[in-house]
Amino acid sequence: MHKLSKAALLTQEGPPRIRIGPSRTAVISPETINLVRDRTDIVAIISEAVPSLKKRGRSFVGLCPFHQEKSPSFHVNADRGFFHCFGCKESGGVFDFLIKQEGYTFPEAVRALAERAGIPIEEARDYDSQQVDRARKAKEELFAANQIATSWFEMQLREHPLRQFAIDELARRELKPVDEVVSAFRLGYAPHSWDGLALHLRSQGISPIVAEQVGLLAPRSSGTGHYDRFRHRLMFPVIDVHGKVIAFSGRALKDPPDSDAKGDPPPKYVNSPESPIYTKGHALFGLFQARHQIRNEECAILVEGNFDVVSLHARGITNVVAPLGTAFTTDQAKLLHRFAERVVLFFDGDSAGRKATLAARESCRDAGLSARVANVQEGKDPDDLVRSRGAAHINELVKGARGMLEYLLENMLDGSFSQADVYERAHRIERVAKLLSEENDPVVRSMAKSYADQLAGRLDMVRSSEAFRALEQQVKRALAQATTERGPLPREARIKAREPGAAERTEIVGALIEFPELLDDEEVSSHLDLLEGLAVTALTALRRATFVAPSGSKSLDSQLFLDQIPVSLQAFASARLAAPEHETEKQARETLINNLTKLRKLVLSREHHAISREAHAAEGDWERTIELARDAQTRVRLLQGIKNSD
Repeated sequence: MHKLSKAALLTQEGPPRIRIGPSRTAVISPETINLVRDRTDIVAIISEAVPSLKKRGRSFVGLCPFHQEKSPSFHVNADRGFFHCFGCKESGGVFDFLIKQEGYTFPEAVRALAERAGIPIEEARDYDSQQVDRARKAKEELFAANQIATSWFEMQLREHPLRQFAIDELARRELKPVDEVVSAFRLGYAPHSWDGLALHLRSQGISPIVAEQVGLLAPRSSGTGHYDRFRHRLMFPVIDVHGKVIAFSGRALKDPPDSDAKGDPPPKYVNSPESPIYTKGHALFGLFQARHQIRNEECAILVEGNFDVVSLHARGITNVVAPLGTAFTTDQAKLLHRFAERVVLFFDGDSAGRKATLAARESCRDAGLSARVANVQEGKDPDDLVRSRGAAHINELVKGARGMLEYLLENMLDGSFSQADVYERAHRIERVAKLLSEENDPVVRSMAKSYADQLAGRLDMVRSSEAFRALEQQVKRALAQATTERGPLPREARIKAREPGAAERTEIVGALIEFPELLDDEEVSSHLDLLEGLAVTALTALRRATFVAPSGSKSLDSQLFLDQIPVSLQAFASARLAAPEHETEKQARETLINNLTKLRKLVLSREHHAISREAHAAEGDWERTIELARDAQTRVRLLQGIKNSD
């Protein structure tokens, strides 16, 4: 359908690189990418996520999966292998859809579709394919070990004699092993024994070295052999956005009666160490289960703990994730940004929660996430609140979440401010000034007086005092350091009148995008010299991106075409690719001829007026006047000929 060109290799849809060592990378061959794209039915792929997709003309239309809407504006064109939403303007090919909808990287999207179509992945010829295969098989073994362990933990929760300790911990959260949410998150039980999992993995052909790599087993400190890292714990598998188990988090349970445990109690949570398939600062607990609802809500809720996630999901609030026991990192924020641009921080109502909120500010800003903060009661967490107050209360807190800056300022200027000594108050004022100086929201500038008033009120200052004026200047200086982008000046924001012929050129380009074979139509091609400006750029890109298909007909490489046109044209081009306005080539040709005729009239008329003005200016120059009169006559005859042929 669409061939991968040299220009396309430089774009998002270029050959993906997979890290396999310190200095070598593998590249999926362009031939493989083209084959996967050609053999993939984009309508079949998208209809799995958009069940409302229905045939309408040359396109399929349904409710957009990327934003909430009641009337369908999402179009898919099977011929072009392209989708476009007229509401949110998302568009692209089948790889783009998986990247946007499922959070895949480009290589992951290619591999997923290749596996589905039964197409073997070929690497570029100048790379060591054997080394690539070894690296891939090694990773597959790690995933297999985690998958087998997950199934075994699930079975222990159903069958092990000591499973009641895990069941009691679930019951304390008003959950049961048979609950749908427990199955969805694949919760399980790690038995009290030292080698139960080790023996099971061995029986399944999993090497203890492989299991050690993903942190399921640990080597014995003396002698040989391995023991289970997770023992007598409620197990939470960490699942990546593709549904693969990459790590575990195990919660401690009450000791059984015959336990010989001595010394300090075990840590509440034990987490998998980092491995070739898991980096804790890159993953989010619950994202696989929450990703579609985050898309639908266009917002994610970020909580601190695993049980917070599971409890909220169990009560119908399913756009919730957690950062796996770490501070919310920039990489996690960027991962979340694949699915939504907004996040509500719903951390515990204690000093640790407030500290975590402050730490998350920079990560959200670096990733481009718009962050708000829910006001959680002191000493409570989301799990407590949803069980005691219900889902409606959680939704109200989320709805009433405040902006990040407003929340942080309020906490710095809370009731304890007036009780602090002079040094602590000075320190807090400096922190407020620092927060303001880092803020890049232009709206903040207009609030300088408000912040100064808040500070002055806490300090019992009189607004007319010299101290107040000094404080106000300090706040203004902090705001002056904030970086903001300038909006358009009034003269730049004025709507410019469309140039004569713009509408006709738009229709001509649109018809050619839909039926590029008309570029070879003699009557059409003989008049394409009438195009100018961006229309010429689009025409040039169309010629470069059009190729002869195996059937002998002309086809368009949609991605290559979009890559070569200006950004200002891409929304229009995407719309015509996904939702053609002409059902047949004959209809498109009629539109072309009609608009080329109008454009020809417009050009001749404009030239005639220009000649008339020049003739007036040339009065007294007899030879020049005669020459201009002849030119004017020629254009009049051409105009009359066009009118007579209408």
